[in-house]
Amino acid sequence: MRTDPAAAARQAVRAGLPWLLVVLVAVALLGVDYALGKATLVLTYAIAGLGVVVVVGQAGQIALGQAALVALGAYTQAVLVRHGLPAPLAIPAAVLAGALGGVLASLPARRLGGLYFGMSTLAFALIVEEGLARWESVTHGAAGMAVPGFEVFGWRADSTLAQALVSLAALLIALAVCRRLLALHHGRAWRAVRDDEAAAAACGIAPAAVKMQAFLVGGALSGLAGALYAHWIGFISPEQFGLVFSFELLMLAFIGGARRLMGAVWGALVIVAIPPTIALLRDALPGDWARAAGLEMVVFGAVIVAVVLLRPSGLTGRS
Repeated sequence: MRTDPAAAARQAVRAGLPWLLVVLVAVALLGVDYALGKATLVLTYAIAGLGVVVVVGQAGQIALGQAALVALGAYTQAVLVRHGLPAPLAIPAAVLAGALGGVLASLPARRLGGLYFGMSTLAFALIVEEGLARWESVTHGAAGMAVPGFEVFGWRADSTLAQALVSLAALLIALAVCRRLLALHHGRAWRAVRDDEAAAAACGIAPAAVKMQAFLVGGALSGLAGALYAHWIGFISPEQFGLVFSFELLMLAFIGGARRLMGAVWGALVIVAIPPTIALLRDALPGDWARAAGLEMVVFGAVIVAVVLLRPSGLTGRS
């Protein structure tokens, strides 16, 4: 089947218009530097969100500890760069650390399923967080560690524009890899296990191996996100990768649409936009309401309820 180049170009333009509008509005309201800084965070979160989309949306597994895989990538990147390894050469090691963490997190899937397996991933995240806090000789424990800036052959990504471009390039590569995997037998096997594990096993698919593959890919994406996150934030500590971060990544996929790759991008945009929105609300609300400690959870809850009522399949899904 031949593809009409003009039709493809029109489709690409239509797909890019919402993002162009978002960028223009953000620049107008926030200023160039602040908008680019937030864009970098959105792109980095989106890479980690792709890992959740693969595991939860495509393979149908409950994953409650994805932040631990991001932490493994971040700390691997930070330790290697601090020991003199160039950032581009350290990134594959961070990706590998996240992938190995994903494989370890998936091992209980051979005996557990559903909510029980989800609780095992939660336990894995707690173990990783505690291990990072206790391994002070390497991670500096709860005191945290500074991370040098991203540098390639003497060029440093020390501006918000440079950081956004690096993150955008990484996200585009991650999206291309995920699209390719979903088009191959790996993606078909993930969806088969998600839809009916017993039927997939009857067709010759090994569910445990398929789940492990999904966690390996999801962990690799999380490791990549962690490596970039460490450079952009400039300082990492174990509490940054706690359960709240895991739930944010899960909500990210849920809000954007867990069964579509672009759901990770739209979900990341919403998650990153919520804190500035809360800051604006605090300025507008009366004193007692503005100082309320639970305002963040109220906003998060309102967003989730709105998605459930208006877009049950997420922002990128069908209403």
